[in-house]
Amino acid sequence: MVMARHWYCSSPVVDGHSLLDAPGFWPAYLADLAEGFAPEAFGSDAGDADAMLDMLHDPSAWPMFTVPLAGGFAIIVHFNSGEEFTTTDYFLTHPDWSQDLVLASDDQDRIGPGLCWPELAALLQAPPGAAGVTDSHARLLLLLPVLGDTAIPEEAVTAVVEALAAQGAPEASEALARQLLQGHPMWGAEHWWFDDDEQSWLCEGDHSPRKVPLGDHLPPQQRAALEACLTPR
Repeated sequence: MVMARHWYCSSPVVDGHSLLDAPGFWPAYLADLAEGFAPEAFGSDAGDADAMLDMLHDPSAWPMFTVPLAGGFAIIVHFNSGEEFTTTDYFLTHPDWSQDLVLASDDQDRIGPGLCWPELAALLQAPPGAAGVTDSHARLLLLLPVLGDTAIPEEAVTAVVEALAAQGAPEASEALARQLLQGHPMWGAEHWWFDDDEQSWLCEGDHSPRKVPLGDHLPPQQRAALEACLTPR
């Protein structure tokens, strides 16, 4: 079962933001999604990717990344390394909430997908003055494991190719981009639709937390703020 985020306070969590620019980060981070592609497809050395994978899976230091969103919201990416395996958890947070929302987790319970493409596209620009992962290309690549959408437009492929190139991959990376957009192998791509009554995207996936409206337990004002955060501008 995915660990509630407040339990991480007693765990060896470390700030992972400096790793984003380190050699081998992206092929290591996206290894599950990029099956069949060597680190060189990311413009990285295989040795660097292996070394980075060891760092991400280090039981003594669990990297954490913050993707700041509008309205004080954030998506927190937590690595959780036990003695036998490492999982990655993705939490949607807000300082006014007593409990975070789990968007995705690749632990044994396999929670996901947590975002459709219109939502992810709405999150690529960081709010002014925010701290954390603010580069739009890094934000896209960091959140790709949460995505799982059967209706991926060509603009998404273009966006991922541009993000990969900005991080050092060859410009001709369309095949890799399409692979990365197929969804995490634990839950794949699913059908989404927008419920006008609930004003929320919903997902058909058996393992998705989005089968019910996101934040349906929240007070109306907080729910409206969350909807605005995930709405394309």
